[in-house]
Amino acid sequence: MRRRTFLKGSLLGAAAAAVPLDTLLATGASAAEPAPVTSLSALQSAIDRAVPGDRIVVADGTYTVPSGGAIDVSGRSGITIVSQTRGGAVLQGERSFVLDGASAVTISGFALRQSGTLEIPAGTTGIRLTRNDIRFADVDGLDWVLVEGDDAKIDRNHFHDRTTQGIFLVVDGPGTTAIAQRLHVFKNHFSDHRYAGANGGESIRLGVSSRALSDADATVEYNLFERCDGDPEAISVKSSGNTIRYNTVRDSQGGIVLRHGNGSTVDGNWLLGGKEGIRLYGNDHLVVNNHLAGLTGRALVIGSGTTRDHHEGETTEERRGNDACDRAVIVHNTLRANKSSLSGETRAYEPRDVVVADNLLVGDSGSLVAMGATTGFTWQSNILWGAASNGTIPAGGYTRVDPRLVPSSDGILRLAADSPAIGAATLTTTPVPEDIDGHVRGTARDIGADEYSTLPPVRRPLTPTDVGPNAS
Repeated sequence: MRRRTFLKGSLLGAAAAAVPLDTLLATGASAAEPAPVTSLSALQSAIDRAVPGDRIVVADGTYTVPSGGAIDVSGRSGITIVSQTRGGAVLQGERSFVLDGASAVTISGFALRQSGTLEIPAGTTGIRLTRNDIRFADVDGLDWVLVEGDDAKIDRNHFHDRTTQGIFLVVDGPGTTAIAQRLHVFKNHFSDHRYAGANGGESIRLGVSSRALSDADATVEYNLFERCDGDPEAISVKSSGNTIRYNTVRDSQGGIVLRHGNGSTVDGNWLLGGKEGIRLYGNDHLVVNNHLAGLTGRALVIGSGTTRDHHEGETTEERRGNDACDRAVIVHNTLRANKSSLSGETRAYEPRDVVVADNLLVGDSGSLVAMGATTGFTWQSNILWGAASNGTIPAGGYTRVDPRLVPSSDGILRLAADSPAIGAATLTTTPVPEDIDGHVRGTARDIGADEYSTLPPVRRPLTPTDVGPNAS
């Protein structure tokens, strides 16, 4: 595991050194808004006297936090600190906000340009970072935002532009095995991480190997990842009990990887035109309704392991190893025009008791299924098509038939009205109420991620207008 770099220092306190605005306060402020503060000292004073329900507005301009200082929000509760206009208040220096012991604090609309990690520490609750433009110093090994407190929300931010090792958003927790609870990450834009190293440049790392068996109950949804090339794992899950859904990963080296932990759901994600797709380790995952197309690496990997089931009392090295994928359910996914569709690995412990049903695999090169050793797999009602060979899928686990896919206005190929996939799904033990587009599946479900419908999609692949500081 690579290191994390956090810059520490004493708090600036209420007597923070004043840094004047580079621009004067704009005229025409609404009478409903408090008068914007125009210096760091005025901001600190407003925070120190704030009571729950207060809203502090920071005037547009550039503010440099002195070395060793910070904007101290420690112990405050129920307040909102907001830039006068989105991106108009620029905060630079080593640190910006310090949130020790804070609760229900919202930080909104800033351009954050600091050179140290922004921490939501253990002991905080309900901290929200929303509508911020986040581009920290391009420092090797620096993780930009660290979440250790419970019930945090990270939404509608833009994390972008770095070339060094380090992670945009890290989720950890107190002690060595606990993890932050109920994090909600939604409608963010992650883009342009061009680090060329082998690993250590994830967009999101949700946990770490020592916390793998702890349930985080995090939800990562409706986020857009573009040109996220810092790591093979754009979303790296290293904890248990999480939901990764409705995200779009486009033109990125990284994919969605359940690297450690058990019982997570990967639902309704679009992975388009990049390299890596979805990779699974650990037990009892659900992978449903995902659309993976045009990937130059491995689209869907059912991982083998160096161990069978992580457990308490493992050595550090054992915990860092791969846990073979057991009892996953992989249902209603579409894999199309990828270099490698569905594949396995060759470690000592093979995956076991996995259900692969009602998936649509289409390709013109290689093998559509290239699994190594497996035990107790169920292959059921999958459709295979294209010039690619069937590969290692057993007879009886598939039908080879043209699924009749037609392009939609968003460029996605969906089922035609006469597709043989319609009504052909047979797995009844796993409820799947909707498809990737948000359409109701009903009782006679279709094979693949798309349920045929004449209605427009409720959900489509995301674009930059759907996410980030200006998203609805």
